[in-house]
Amino acid sequence: MSRVFPMVVVAGHICLDITPALQSGCDLGALLRPGRLVHVGPADVHTGGCVANAGLALQKLGVPTRLIARVGMDAFGALIRDAALASGADCALIEDSQSATSYSVVLAPPDVDRIFLHHAGANERFLDTDVPDEALKGAKLLHFGYPSLMPALYRDHGEPLRRLFTRAHGLGLATSLDMTAIDPASEAARVDWPAFLRNVLPAVDCFLPSAEELCAMLAPTQHAQWLERANGRDVTACLDIATDVSPLAEEILALGAKIAVVKCGARGLLYRIAEKSALATMPFPLDIAAWASRSGFQPAFRPERVVSATGAGDVSIAAFLASLLSGLPPEACARRAAAAGACCVEACDALSGVPSLAQLDRRIAQGWTTVSTAAE
Repeated sequence: MSRVFPMVVVAGHICLDITPALQSGCDLGALLRPGRLVHVGPADVHTGGCVANAGLALQKLGVPTRLIARVGMDAFGALIRDAALASGADCALIEDSQSATSYSVVLAPPDVDRIFLHHAGANERFLDTDVPDEALKGAKLLHFGYPSLMPALYRDHGEPLRRLFTRAHGLGLATSLDMTAIDPASEAARVDWPAFLRNVLPAVDCFLPSAEELCAMLAPTQHAQWLERANGRDVTACLDIATDVSPLAEEILALGAKIAVVKCGARGLLYRIAEKSALATMPFPLDIAAWASRSGFQPAFRPERVVSATGAGDVSIAAFLASLLSGLPPEACARRAAAAGACCVEACDALSGVPSLAQLDRRIAQGWTTVSTAAE
């Protein structure tokens, strides 16, 4: 008998991802040299951003999902709307006549981290009132993604976002939040992110940033040291989980979040859970005895091949939240999250590689190997 899930509302950033096929060993520096004509493979065109990646992954995992985001009244917006409707999700996209639809050109050679050429578009005009009470009725969880790309929400120390989460709590929904990388040349780079997190996280039940995003927000000097240590390599490959990442997860809990999940790229993910008294305030009926004060590191599963990491973080979050809604303990939620992320990177886009939860569990049960955790 299949599990009947409660509805999840996924709101925030959405875009269209345009990913040209690049060969392994592609020199990205040479690729962007002025005056060059570079032959590439066919372009993969898919929806992107948190609302599409996490929202449609939840829908694919069997969780009924309502999508709330802004798009322009243009061809890109029509493509996003068609894809959302085809998924079976409840599509509540807002058409903005004053903005273009957001898009990203994703440069993702095999075995190399991605470069995004991004236009935020209509996302910049997203307001907390774009998620009305009526849209939250019947749902048990509100997941919001990428406010660092949404000026109307991150201004005033994130007060509009805090209001939205507080309103959701009042209607009986649990809340979760994901971030994204911040362009050092953008307005967002001048935001007081520690103040933002101090204001917003007390209204957040589950906070699921990446290690690099979190460090850049809370400890920019330390983040600069991470980048220097990596020397152009993947930053997460150079991290010590215990000394670099664990303190950041503890800080998330100290700032008010109840569940901290820190994504560590191809290494895996770290989770830290608050104590019983904090979990008791969550509107979601969590098994407090199974969750309170738990912590651990779930190593990543080894994918059969790495095609693209696009959307892997969002897909991992979708599997974690679906498992949370299933009533599973944190270890099982983290295991499914890591497995879903590994499935995602085996395909070019965020969603093609996402299996059902039953298929995910079978693959894990069949002895799917994980990356070495000797350093942990």
